[in-house]
Amino acid sequence: MLSRFEPSTRRRIRQRLNRTLQPAWLGTLRRTQPLSRNWGYDRGTPVDRYYIEQFLQRRRDDIRGRVLEVKDATYTSRFGHDVNRCDLIDNQASNRMATIVADLANAESIPGDTFDCCVITQTLQYVWDVGAAARELHRILRPGGVLLATVPAITHLDVRANFPDYWRFTPDSCARLFEPVFGRERVLVEAYGNVLTSIALLSGIAREELSQAELDACDRDFPLVVCIRAVKGAP
Repeated sequence: MLSRFEPSTRRRIRQRLNRTLQPAWLGTLRRTQPLSRNWGYDRGTPVDRYYIEQFLQRRRDDIRGRVLEVKDATYTSRFGHDVNRCDLIDNQASNRMATIVADLANAESIPGDTFDCCVITQTLQYVWDVGAAARELHRILRPGGVLLATVPAITHLDVRANFPDYWRFTPDSCARLFEPVFGRERVLVEAYGNVLTSIALLSGIAREELSQAELDACDRDFPLVVCIRAVKGAP
């Protein structure tokens, strides 16, 4: 029956038939409910944390002097290098560990040129005016200070939080966000992840359930986490 078609057409028809006759095997993922609604914390470590920690490990020499981190000092304690003070910022006064209660988009209580490093992981999706947050982070950094930020390209909505979840990011949007503030030559944007790790995070599969090769494969078409390093220039 296919002999009447051109070879290229026959090839396309066979490929289409193969896809129709051999549907993808989804195994435990053929379900409408995730394996975990807590990013996989109840199964192990969330997949996105692998990329965040790899990024901070490579940039640990930037985490020095006086450091600002969000909510707690987990990453400053783990990756910091010659840190002499760590301040914790939160917009919730109920966080007793917070030394600064402020919104990243409106942190007027923090003097300019204060910090040598700001570690802002998986936070900007909760800030409505991310442009204002970028400007505030630049303002409170000392000249030569470094912003290390990570943002989600893919993750499920945090509907259980007591604050709104607004944004998801791409490498291009991060460049457009930070380059006008810090200067193009002082901003580095990196993307990590692939289609498998993105599916894993959405499904609640933990990092420990994937192989090293699966975690380390990066596909620019399927970023999971976007990481930003931005340096404040001299006045």
